[in-house]
Amino acid sequence: MIITRTPFRISFFGGGTDYPDWYRENGGAVLATTIDKYCYVSCRKLPPFFDHKHRIVYSYIENVNNNDEIKHPVVKELLNWFNIMEGLEIHHDGDLPARSGIGSSSSFTVGLLNALHGMHGSMASKNELAKTAIHIEQDLIGENVGSQDQVSAAYGGFNKIKFISNDEITVTPVMIPLQRFEELHNHLMLFFTGVSRNASEIAQSKIRNIKNRKIELNQMYKMVDESIFILQNMSEPIETFGKLLDKSWHYKRELSDLVSSTEIDEIYTTAKTAGALGGKILGAGGGGFILFFAPPNKHKTICKKLSKLIYVPFNFEYTGSQVVFYNPNDVFFNKNVIN
Repeated sequence: MIITRTPFRISFFGGGTDYPDWYRENGGAVLATTIDKYCYVSCRKLPPFFDHKHRIVYSYIENVNNNDEIKHPVVKELLNWFNIMEGLEIHHDGDLPARSGIGSSSSFTVGLLNALHGMHGSMASKNELAKTAIHIEQDLIGENVGSQDQVSAAYGGFNKIKFISNDEITVTPVMIPLQRFEELHNHLMLFFTGVSRNASEIAQSKIRNIKNRKIELNQMYKMVDESIFILQNMSEPIETFGKLLDKSWHYKRELSDLVSSTEIDEIYTTAKTAGALGGKILGAGGGGFILFFAPPNKHKTICKKLSKLIYVPFNFEYTGSQVVFYNPNDVFFNKNVIN
């Protein structure tokens, strides 16, 4: 058996510029961090004593006899990608709910990809994990997703991720004084709205609207470096970071009518009235998790005002996708791995 642990992520600035339709013409960048909430994927060879060949357990349970019967698109594509003919049992568990804006889908893709490499007795680089996950989701499955989630899940850490027009991606850890990291962390609040949404549908609406939102996307792109400057310069008040988040949120709302809703706007307004300086809905928008930036002495008031939401404490994470359990007696060692 092999078990991988892959982190979820929070994106602060630049979201939207990580869609290929945008960065292949204009370039893109995001400031994002992974957090200590994870997706766990376990894989093992399935003994040949059952009526089914593969067993896949997530929010549903699939017992199938061949790859073509698999309904989970990522599992199906990755088993075909690795040309896996042997029976497998795959389990997925997550610390946070799926379809909630914290990159859970890509964390699963990266985590399963990492596990299947391990099942073949190999270890993929972080770059290979990210690039392959992007290819699987965007090209083979045809999902309307950006490219930042896969990179954060694979690499981990607090990074500036840059997307270049030739599809190259650079990951640069953001060096910040420890005191500033603690100051930033102490100002952040994460809430689950309880509103589920179809991220692909929202993303598709953004992509269709990209050519009409060049001003907003260019401004959001510039905010990546502006936010890093704020964090790296102790003379800059940390509150400036929160106010920039607020400004970015208003730009993001212009990317699609589906990004926000009356309910989300009310949550945002309530938090600001209670003392938050800024924030944003995470991921494509429409629901899921919402992040706020607020002075620590305002946190209790905000929690009280948003008592109907689930408050989720978190810490930053720096490892990315990891194999946390490995049994060498339960791997395939099939050298004909990749197409």
